[in-house]
Amino acid sequence: MKISRKVWLILGAVILVAALVSVYVVYSGQAGERDALNERLSRAETLLPGLTANRNDLENQLAQAESSLNTSQAQFPQVLESIEYGEDFFKIAYGQNLYAMAGGCGVGITRLTASPPTDKKVGTVTYSVSSFVVVVEGNIDNILKFIDAIGTGIDYDLTWNFQLPWSVDVKNVKIDIGGEGSTATINLDIYGYKG
Repeated sequence: MKISRKVWLILGAVILVAALVSVYVVYSGQAGERDALNERLSRAETLLPGLTANRNDLENQLAQAESSLNTSQAQFPQVLESIEYGEDFFKIAYGQNLYAMAGGCGVGITRLTASPPTDKKVGTVTYSVSSFVVVVEGNIDNILKFIDAIGTGIDYDLTWNFQLPWSVDVKNVKIDIGGEGSTATINLDIYGYKG
């Protein structure tokens, strides 16, 4: 069976139209994708300067935080040594320390700072002396009880053993009386026997 030329032309035209339709569908789909990508790119380019400035700000904040951390870390060992030193001196009979004593008197310590210990020689005896600043909060009666306990060595529940190799000299007390609570700043020196 012989196919006529007319049939071949129709068949060729159908194949050509089908190919053109396929190419148009693919092209229009890609054109839509390209438009969406161009729109996203435009939005990203609009956001980029703000994000870059934000990143620079965050990098500056990070550099400042790292600098502050390094400064704090450089100071921390001395402060830690002072706190350990203060707690060693404030240990009393039955393992109590200054914090427990404050709790027993009904006040709370809000700040405890200490100077590094220095040696002081009296005759043939050498003492290790450290100055402390203790800030406490509570009602006025309990603050006065705490100050008395430090100065006299009496803990109201237990009598301190004065044979321990340290003593406290209360130098100055400043009390701020407030409506809901009072605060006291106590400056004191602790003398520890070095031998």
